[in-house]
Amino acid sequence: MVFLSKPAMEQFSLQFSSPFPLIDLSKPDAQSQLVKACEEVGFFKVTNHGVPFQFMSELESEAIKFFSLPLSEKLKAGPPDPFGYGNKNIGCNGDLGWVEYLLLTTDADSIYHKFASIFGEPAADRFHCVLKDYLTAVKRMACRILEMVAEGLEIEPRDALSKLLMDEQSDSVFRVNHYPGRAEGEGGNVIGFGEHTDPQIISVLRSNNTTGLEIWLKEKEWISIPPDQYSFFINVGDSLQVMTNGRFKSVRHRVVANSLRSRISMIYFGGPPLSEKIAPLPSLMEGEDSLYNEFTWFEYKKSVYNSRLADNRLGLFEKIAAS
Repeated sequence: MVFLSKPAMEQFSLQFSSPFPLIDLSKPDAQSQLVKACEEVGFFKVTNHGVPFQFMSELESEAIKFFSLPLSEKLKAGPPDPFGYGNKNIGCNGDLGWVEYLLLTTDADSIYHKFASIFGEPAADRFHCVLKDYLTAVKRMACRILEMVAEGLEIEPRDALSKLLMDEQSDSVFRVNHYPGRAEGEGGNVIGFGEHTDPQIISVLRSNNTTGLEIWLKEKEWISIPPDQYSFFINVGDSLQVMTNGRFKSVRHRVVANSLRSRISMIYFGGPPLSEKIAPLPSLMEGEDSLYNEFTWFEYKKSVYNSRLADNRLGLFEKIAAS
């Protein structure tokens, strides 16, 4: 596991009270702290988020039940095309990781029908109810954060960002990752999920109390993020970086699977409708030139699907400065 060197850690701690931004959403200064975290890091942890811990623990319990099934049973929920169960293979371009996962739509009803046909109605009923409660609460929290960010940037209307997640055609997805524990004595770093940025607007992560998540800092070092099963970690996505014309940073991150304990993570990726045009918001331009060519979410999603995890996915859409 790689940690920040002491000088880098000290420099980073000058900006925030912890080695990375920790934001209490109930505090009066939360709005300005959110904007600052998005600008300087693109990643932060939130507390007092309003999501009941019961929703988190119940979904984690259901995930553990699923991943504890024999592989032959889990494979009935795959392959991920794009939704379903996957094991070690990430995407279609050769990326591998020490991970198995479920990639799902955020339409809990469609998920119910898929699981009912495979695992029976009682198990599907339970998973459907737990997942619906969790996604409803997390989506509400994500929209609250985006509205606070919009206020902090003086974007009008207040729901300019959150309405993209609330739209009935929103292309949001939900992912549950399981990183199996490794036997004691197995040496060397094992990549659970390779370095990448998230293409959507915002990502909301919750994990069990197991280490593994790392983010890449401007100081060119990986920092290990201590787990916190009661809080959420938020990533700025590529789309939000473009919408703010590069003012917000889409953070590069990865998971290192070196723990003796297994790790469960649950990520809500808040995405816009497929037809939504992604471009810098006019109110943030202030006479500046756009750093990006306009594209639809469908175009960017297709480009991402055809790329490797570590690729600079926004590079294809950046405007080349005139020489």
